[in-house]
Amino acid sequence: ATQAQIVRHPDWSGFEQSAAEQHSRIVLFTSAGSQPLPDARFLPGDILLFGSESAGVPAAVHDRADYQVRIPMRPGFRSLNVAVSAGIALAEALRQTGQFPSEIDQ
Repeated sequence: ATQAQIVRHPDWSGFEQSAAEQHSRIVLFTSAGSQPLPDARFLPGDILLFGSESAGVPAAVHDRADYQVRIPMRPGFRSLNVAVSAGIALAEALRQTGQFPSEIDQ
């Protein structure tokens, strides 16, 4: 089975260059996202990006993202833990791109 590939970049410009070389969209998950998750459309090769729980991402990173997605929440809730957000986002992106593991894959 394919495992996740982890790549460490020395800085933001290195990350941006890598994304450009891979022709990947940078999909930022942010509470300020214009696209609610149920309406978001993912593509194979998308890079899912999450900021810190407290501060999010710098404005320049937000502006650079190709797509900004938010996970809708009930009124009165402020935010989700970044690990929970990543799990929700990854499951939906994998489902839409036909990469969600199935019973057959096990």
